[in-house]
Order: sequence, then structure tokens, then C-alpha cells
Amino acid sequence: MERIFAPWRIRYVLAPKPKDCVFCVAPKENRDRENLILYRGKTCYVIMNRNPYNPGHVMVNPYRHIPSIEDMTDEEMVESMKLVRLSIRAIREAMNPDGFNVGVNIGKVAGAGMAAHLHIHIVPRWNGDTSFMPVLADVQVIPEALEETYDKLYPLFSKH
Repeated sequence: MERIFAPWRIRYVLAPKPKDCVFCVAPKENRDRENLILYRGKTCYVIMNRNPYNPGHVMVNPYRHIPSIEDMTDEEMVESMKLVRLSIRAIREAMNPDGFNVGVNIGKVAGAGMAAHLHIHIVPRWNGDTSFMPVLADVQVIPEALEETYDKLYPLFSKH
């Protein structure tokens, strides 16, 4: 068996799991870089995924704690799509991906890790980004630290 070391993961594994919704708590704090919040809108915000599928994986979240698109106000719906567009533009400029996956998982059975708080995933994709590691070894390799990705993306969000 081959071993792959990812010592930074132990912080996540051993960290106490929050009782409160992280998507509700993070925007209330004044620690955007630490919380990986890239942009704050009126009804929604953009945050990086702490467990990304690929570098640059972000999420658009409403501030309100709602579980589904059908619970969104018209204002939240419009702003969330504008922030999806802004996210794609910023990621494209900073990282030059070949494409994107954009999606919403509604409900635990649909794959929502945080089913109680709606969030829209924007995942940049590159030709060949699915290597043998996830396919054969069931291992995912993220080649860039979250803070480095944040520092690439933040200036692009802040200019809009």
C-alpha cells in the first residue's frame, strides 16, 4: 500500500465541529481572510470551499439560513446568479481553467454536505484534472494551499 502524507488535514480532522451553521457564522465575523470570504453582496456572499474538489472551488451562499432555491427571494436569486458570474470571471482570470462545474445539491440525499444552508458550488476544471489518483487510488490531490488561492482571487473580486 502506498502512503500519501497530508499533515495539514489533521487540523480539520481533530478540530471541534461547530454546533452552529458555518455559513451563518462566518459572515457575521470580521475575519474574511481567515474564513475565506472573497466577496460580500447585499443578500449573498462568496466563500471558498475548505475541502475543495479543485483549487479555486468557491460557493455562493445567501446570508439567510434556507435549505432550498425555492426559499430564495427574487433579490437573493438575482444576486446569487450575478455572484456565480463574478466568480467564474475572477477564477477564469486568476487560474485560466478550461471549464466549470456549477451546481446545487438540495437535501442530504442529493449530496448536500450542509443541507440546511443553501449554497451554489463553482468548481473550475482543467483538461486532465481527473488523474489516476482519484480514479484508482481514491485519493484527491489539491496542489495549492487555500490561502494562496485566496490571495489570487480576492483582488479580482474586490475590483467589482
